[in-house]
Amino acid sequence: MKLPTSVAVLAAAVMVASPAGASEALAAPTKPLPTVNMEAVVKAAQIDPRRPDDTLTPGAKASVLLVEKALADRHLLDAKWVDGYFGTMTVTAFAKYQQSLGFSGLGANGLPGRTSLTKLGAGRFKVTHVIVPGPRVPAGKFVVDTRTRAMLAEAGRLLHRRLVLDQGSYNPGGDPTSAGTHDGGGVVDVNVKGMSAATRTSVAKALRRVGFAAWVRNPSQGDWPWHIHAAAINDTDLSSQAQHQIGDYYLGQNGLANRGKDDGPQVPIRTWEEYLRVR
Repeated sequence: MKLPTSVAVLAAAVMVASPAGASEALAAPTKPLPTVNMEAVVKAAQIDPRRPDDTLTPGAKASVLLVEKALADRHLLDAKWVDGYFGTMTVTAFAKYQQSLGFSGLGANGLPGRTSLTKLGAGRFKVTHVIVPGPRVPAGKFVVDTRTRAMLAEAGRLLHRRLVLDQGSYNPGGDPTSAGTHDGGGVVDVNVKGMSAATRTSVAKALRRVGFAAWVRNPSQGDWPWHIHAAAINDTDLSSQAQHQIGDYYLGQNGLANRGKDDGPQVPIRTWEEYLRVR
């Protein structure tokens, strides 16, 4: 049957505009993937397990929910824990996911790293605000990661003095008094020899300003000399013990086993990345 002239012209136009066929021409546009803020979920993974209640970490709920749903779909997390709260159950589930990827040790510490978080989100979400500790590098006679070294250098710049370390990172079993906090990345002890009490406080304050949970430690608190203990917030190589210290810092505590009141200088708590955005 011969088509009316107007219909024939319309059909020809469609074929010219879409050589692959009308079905392709009518296909719906691809919906953009939601985003997961890595900074927010890593922060929540440090704080939420230390909370006495189920208060959510501000700004993290939407991203944590996406991570938890992905873990639940892999049968690593019970659906009842998909609640936007990155508590111990979610940390354990994420560690199991990291292990399923072949990671072990610090690579399976339950803190979302760039590789594991990106793989978890494949086809589900995009990762933004990526954190990378960087390779291990020397800091005097000790070892830290590049992110921690940059933080120490910036604190030194603010203080107009070079900070010397008594202990570095990645030091498993190196100091039994440290209770495992130095076993991973992001944690250092700063030498305070010759410093006055005021100077010790100013150093701890500068370290806090650039993104460390930092405290002046004294011999009455444990079997150690005077020093400043500092743990880099959101370093994804943190040992579990250091993760707990940082969570306690956000909750106004002293980072010691007694979980006493924070005795350090009061400054707005920021991560290194947050500091870089506002300095």
